[in-house]
Amino acid sequence: MAVANGNIERMFDESSTEAVVDAIGASARSENIACARRLAAIAELYRRREVPVQDAEGRELWRIDPWAAVAAEIAASQSITAGAAESLLHNAVCLHQRLPRVAAVFAAGEVDFRTVQMIVTRTLLAVEPAVMAAIDAEVADTIRAWGGLSIYKTQTAIDRIVERHDPEARRRTESAVRSRCVDIKHGSKVAYLTGTLLTADAALLDRRLTSMSRSVCADDPRDIDQRRADALGALAAGRTVLACACGSTECPAADSDSQPSVVVHVVAEAATLEDADASVVHGTRPEDDTTEVITSRERLVEVLCEAGTAQPAAAPGPERASGLVLGGAAISGSELADLAARGIAELRPVIHPGDSPPESHYRPSSKLADFVRCRDLTCRFPGCDAPADICDVDHTIPYDLGGPTHASNLKSLCRKHHLLKTFWCGPSGWNDEQYPDGTVLWTSPSGHTYRTVPGSALLVPALCVPTATLNVARRQPLSPHRGVMMPTRRRSRASDRHRWILAERSHNRENSAKST
Repeated sequence: MAVANGNIERMFDESSTEAVVDAIGASARSENIACARRLAAIAELYRRREVPVQDAEGRELWRIDPWAAVAAEIAASQSITAGAAESLLHNAVCLHQRLPRVAAVFAAGEVDFRTVQMIVTRTLLAVEPAVMAAIDAEVADTIRAWGGLSIYKTQTAIDRIVERHDPEARRRTESAVRSRCVDIKHGSKVAYLTGTLLTADAALLDRRLTSMSRSVCADDPRDIDQRRADALGALAAGRTVLACACGSTECPAADSDSQPSVVVHVVAEAATLEDADASVVHGTRPEDDTTEVITSRERLVEVLCEAGTAQPAAAPGPERASGLVLGGAAISGSELADLAARGIAELRPVIHPGDSPPESHYRPSSKLADFVRCRDLTCRFPGCDAPADICDVDHTIPYDLGGPTHASNLKSLCRKHHLLKTFWCGPSGWNDEQYPDGTVLWTSPSGHTYRTVPGSALLVPALCVPTATLNVARRQPLSPHRGVMMPTRRRSRASDRHRWILAERSHNRENSAKST
């Protein structure tokens, strides 16, 4: 249905309730079809990027192997992280190599991606082609009736089919234990944490958070949920006591725990801290060297604050974010000023290099490296959000090919994408071009281009004022033997996966024998 006058809020004004419900179902089906087409395209890209036999053995052992290289193309095309791209690639390849009949049902829009992911996961341990074909056929024949099932019931239905054809291939609780993980996604002012822990560890964590949350005095303004969340941050910073937020110097629950050594990097304009002074609750910024630093001519400041020490304002409002944590998360000006006033944060200037000439050596000075990281905030590969403080500082034009050590030729790249850019490059690989304002133009192996801008461009645009324009010839032909320098893995990804499957099947077989 077309959107009337571009107004999505009014697109169903003339539709009956029945038509609205029909639109929901039809849209879900269309979404399934589109998702199936996307995964089919991903599987086809992987097929076309398969390394020739003569090169396969060496490259399969590369730290950034052909699988990771294809995932990088997928990530860039959708502006998603490497992990998300590898997950899509895994589902796409399994679906089209192992579950073609399920793939056909998916392509018809009769099942959603959540169910497809579950089928892929629950059938991973089946290894015999004939058995896998039988599982695929039975699942495809019955899958249409699963739409109304819960996640647990869907999982159970898949497991029954798998166990009927291959008892050793059923994914059991022990396998789930080995798949435990923790994932953190950064949002605006807060982050979102999900994970799977051992039951005993989760119980201990639950009790520790509750215990810490109850250690503050009665005047602490936070509720129990807020205190538990803050307690987790304190644990991450190496603290065992939750600081009370009552604000009293005579608090009976004063924190006597040792100060943490964890540091969080925040980039902000110095004026942000000065303008927020009036809203600081816990005192006034001391007149010391810190003030002189943040009022330097550059008007930019990097705030180094100890994690786990920030306390929320008593009545938070819709304040505009004024600082950026390396990695991209935002923080308000009043929070920054509060950290500085209480002596929690160390402030130091970020010096914009302006038209300064290149440095004479390969490794950038700490001043230049700080500028590059504060300008970029994250890895500069499309879709990657790795914080800049754990990234390498990369020469866009390699230093040994005449690339200068200068802000206009330096950018932050995580180790994965640094290796990708270095070893999967050339006429049929990745190429990058950098501009004086920090913009990077990437060209993928397929010829598509992706533009990334520095992470500071929105809130701290002064960091993106162009630096000197460099007149450097483009890179020379690359050595055909450069691959010998690529870090390698002990076993190929396929070998690791095969060993894991055999180990899981053996574990299932042993457990089955014990229970009989």
